[in-house]
Amino acid sequence: MTTSTRPLAMITGASSGIGRVFAHRLAASGHDVLLVARDAARLDAECAALHAAHGVEATALIADLSDDADIARVADRLRSESRLTMLVSNAGFGTRGTIETADPAGQSRMLRLHVQATHELVHAALPGMLTRRNGTIIVVASVASWSPTAGNVNYNATKAYQRMYCEALAHELEETGVQVQALCPGFTYTEFHDRLGNGRKGIPGWAWLPADRVVDESLAQARARGPVVCVPGKRFKLIVFLLKYAPWMLGSLRQRYRRDRLKVTPE
Repeated sequence: MTTSTRPLAMITGASSGIGRVFAHRLAASGHDVLLVARDAARLDAECAALHAAHGVEATALIADLSDDADIARVADRLRSESRLTMLVSNAGFGTRGTIETADPAGQSRMLRLHVQATHELVHAALPGMLTRRNGTIIVVASVASWSPTAGNVNYNATKAYQRMYCEALAHELEETGVQVQALCPGFTYTEFHDRLGNGRKGIPGWAWLPADRVVDESLAQARARGPVVCVPGKRFKLIVFLLKYAPWMLGSLRQRYRRDRLKVTPE
């Protein structure tokens, strides 16, 4: 049993990319961290590095959040944590191919991970946060939540769910002391696109942001108790505006991205 009095943050998908940066930023700010991911070796290495660098408690929780039993196990852990002040629901993945050609099992895994796991972990974290009248929930959605794209159907749909979930939940939580953020990054330098195989093909260099900038803008907006939706980078704020009000202006970029996403790769 820990004797730490530091606030605790849980980060899912914490072994790489945006989740890993969140873990390092929150540890540096004095949070103990509970890291959730599937890769035990990488997660253990991250925990050791965080403890060595910041002197905080860093605990690995190995779980696959596209699996019902693991979702329930992580949710139970959240309910038991009396020091939890932040949940970062970041775990996610993308696929290629049409609904007809994409692996059905992979599409079902995506739905469980992006929708079911998001809701169940938030639901598990809320009671303690509400009792303490203190807490922050960040769900990593995407700029894709505004852009229906062929070859990306369930990814875009589930990211739109996450964004709307946060926006509606924020209304429910007004004046409770608990805040919610839907973090909607655009193209970000992480392993996400690499796992798709040539996942950066067709996307111009100017369209990419580093993961540390994405996380820093998210945390700054959360600390300032800013808007529920966080879109890092001025270029992506403009892109979201255009997707909402003048989508035809992004026609060539969307067509290049569409052609690439329609190619099927193993999941």
